Amino acid sequence: MNQIKSLFILTFLLTNFQFSTAQNRDPEKIEIVTSDLDNFWIAFDESGSGFNPDAFKRLYLKKGSKGLKGFMRGRIKNADNLSQVISKRPEYYESLRNITPKIPLMKNEISYHLVKMKEFYPDAIFPPVYFVIGVMNSGGTTSGNGLIIGADMYGLTEETPMEELNSWHRSVLKSVDEIPHIVAHELVHFQQKYDSKNLLGAAIKEGAADFIAELVSGRHINQHVHDFANPKEEELWFEFKDRMFDKDYQGWLYSSQKGRPNDLGYWMGYKIVKAYFDNSPDKKKAIHEIMNIRDFEAFLESSGYAEKFKQ
Repeated sequence: MNQIKSLFILTFLLTNFQFSTAQNRDPEKIEIVTSDLDNFWIAFDESGSGFNPDAFKRLYLKKGSKGLKGFMRGRIKNADNLSQVISKRPEYYESLRNITPKIPLMKNEISYHLVKMKEFYPDAIFPPVYFVIGVMNSGGTTSGNGLIIGADMYGLTEETPMEELNSWHRSVLKSVDEIPHIVAHELVHFQQKYDSKNLLGAAIKEGAADFIAELVSGRHINQHVHDFANPKEEELWFEFKDRMFDKDYQGWLYSSQKGRPNDLGYWMGYKIVKAYFDNSPDKKKAIHEIMNIRDFEAFLESSGYAEKFKQ
């Protein structure tokens, strides 16, 4: 009986520890996990000139945090894939060695921005933030365990060896200084209680993350897209309007087309969300509604954004 009772208590404690970690509502107690960055460099050095995948498997992936393990599915995939990607861009990955030590020093700045998130959205949850190094295909995502930031996408400096990078990487890589803003962006996604079924919904979801990130951290991560799109706003609105119920996001989200920056849908969603927020007398209520959208078409109509283009 005592063994059963002890097992019950242990299970209860473990369950509540996991729950409290995922349900933290104090932005100043947010957990910033950078151990995966340290392990990556141990594995990187051990892997030798051939970037032996066994070193990455033993010393990085197997020892990984919950965040790294969540990042493997659909992103890193496995040690062989990680080794192959590094082998194609060894100088770029080596350059990250000067970048990653700056990340743990950003905790206070990140916490400061998240305190503002709490002010605008009292229901906010602040899960752990995991920093990992991946295969240069994702700058950030969310999981049930928290936020996962791909530090390898924030290595852009004046000394970055661009000759190893393809055109997509050259257009999307960002400076490590953007990390507090991507954390804010991904934190919004963690709060959002909806999924999108068409381009309109997907654009609003991403645009909301950019807009609220800017509100709490001072800026968002897609200023170059805004610089391109703002002078063409009316033209792009009518183009978007014709496609907004499509399930094909090509040219608007997670892709690009010649002569345009990636992810114009982030900008369009931002414009719609900003219009909704600006037209709402109760700003906290507006943020709550933005986090909990149920009908994207009704949200667009309520925003009044389309009215500015009526002939």
